[in-house]
Amino acid sequence: MGQNIQDLKQQFLEYVEIEKGRSLKTVENYDRYLKSFLTQAKISKPNDITDDSVRQFRLYINRKGLKKNTQNYHLIALRTFLKYLLRNDIPSLAPDRIELAKVGERSLDLIREDELERLLAGPKGEDLKNLRDKAILELFFSTGLRVSELCSLTIDQVDLNRDEFSVRGKGSKVRVVFLTDSAKKAIKKYLEKRGDASEALFVAVPSKIGTNKKNKFVTLSTLEPLTPRSVERIVKHYAIKAGISKKVTPHVIRHSFATDLLSNGADLRSVQAMLGHSNIATTQIYTHVTDKQLREVHKAFHSRSQK
Repeated sequence: MGQNIQDLKQQFLEYVEIEKGRSLKTVENYDRYLKSFLTQAKISKPNDITDDSVRQFRLYINRKGLKKNTQNYHLIALRTFLKYLLRNDIPSLAPDRIELAKVGERSLDLIREDELERLLAGPKGEDLKNLRDKAILELFFSTGLRVSELCSLTIDQVDLNRDEFSVRGKGSKVRVVFLTDSAKKAIKKYLEKRGDASEALFVAVPSKIGTNKKNKFVTLSTLEPLTPRSVERIVKHYAIKAGISKKVTPHVIRHSFATDLLSNGADLRSVQAMLGHSNIATTQIYTHVTDKQLREVHKAFHSRSQK
């Protein structure tokens, strides 16, 4: 194995993709973060990676104003690369020399129950676009799917004869998600309106069949899957329509899914499984806003609440 840092980086990225089975998006992110470090620190060979070069890079990204979480993404990529070098007996900085930046406790972007109801009720028409948008919103709240997971769904994947289906999430981990009656009804109405041959569950619906802005002729057999960005715009549109002043994204609906389950008595482990969290600590953030017992204790025993 050669010692050129660019060759080693490429071999590492191929290892992450093939042996580790990470998604192409993860590989792209690792590539970007490592490129930033190697370029800024002027690294040409593994031995150039030192405590001082890492420290100078950390000062650089911190003074650029990057959020602590984003800084940590760079450091995680570098640490994983160093572990790969160590595994292949290539002398460089020890991976455990990389310490992550301390981050504050994550806060949740939440919408009220009445705001959620208005959001879900946004799509009103019986045309294909409104039926699609209704199905998207209902499916988000029914399953807690990530936007990338929703966009990758196929029609065959979602069996409406059952109340559940499998989805492949982060790290290619498969989990089961469940359909509410309202989600099943919305998806069924949407699919009955579909007349195209696309395998994707959610497709971009042109205003009319014919030539689009790119001068491509659009037919019912050439409808393309929705992109995550398009779905984000759809959610934003209905949030504005519902009169919700705060920013609403697909992930905010995912938060609503989790808090709804926990506030109605679901146990943390079950919610962890339904969200596809590897670490239960990620799920525990929702307990801060759903602990009814603490609310009742405050109401019962706080002096001003009793007056």
